[in-house]
Amino acid sequence: MKIEIWSDIMCPFCYIGKRHLETALAEFPNEEFEIVWKSFQLDPTITPEPNQDVYSYLAERKGISLEQSKAMHEGVVERAKSVGLDYHFDKAIVSNSLAAHRILHLAKTKKLGSEMEEVFFKAYFTEGRDLNDATTLIELGTEAGLNHEEVKEVVNNEKLFLKDVQKDITEAQQIGIRGVPFFVFDRKKALSGAQPIEAFVQTIKEVQQ
Repeated sequence: MKIEIWSDIMCPFCYIGKRHLETALAEFPNEEFEIVWKSFQLDPTITPEPNQDVYSYLAERKGISLEQSKAMHEGVVERAKSVGLDYHFDKAIVSNSLAAHRILHLAKTKKLGSEMEEVFFKAYFTEGRDLNDATTLIELGTEAGLNHEEVKEVVNNEKLFLKDVQKDITEAQQIGIRGVPFFVFDRKKALSGAQPIEAFVQTIKEVQQ
């Protein structure tokens, strides 16, 4: 079964959704799954600003108060804990995810897409790494199993894999995807958002029939 996942590294629900899917897949030990990660940018216009934190960024983007933003993030932290994820929004650095998406496409050519996604998610949400920093991106790519020089080349050449990222985003628009995570199962059924584990299990069973 082929499962395509539109996702953004800056999306907290995408990491939670990844965990929910992984838990669901464990219930089908005799089924082979091909996981294909697709690029999506929740905010392609982000220009990182010094000392900008995720709380003020979301408050400005959604037109809400800083207190409301912090309360929303606290709710996400608790939800992440329920699947064993440790979010530290106080350390998170607002980033434009485009460079990371280009590296993800390099990883996909090496069959390391899921490994790269995991490293990026953990770096952003748990470790507070700067995904706008070239050295950090190279380190993370290498950590996921990619060749150091190949990652460096992608980081330094903004055109590499750019068309692949744009193709994913265009396809998302054509399908009607407006938010992520978005999961497509064998192009037969889809799930939007970090749905409960049971929803993933049920969808897989329906596609199998």
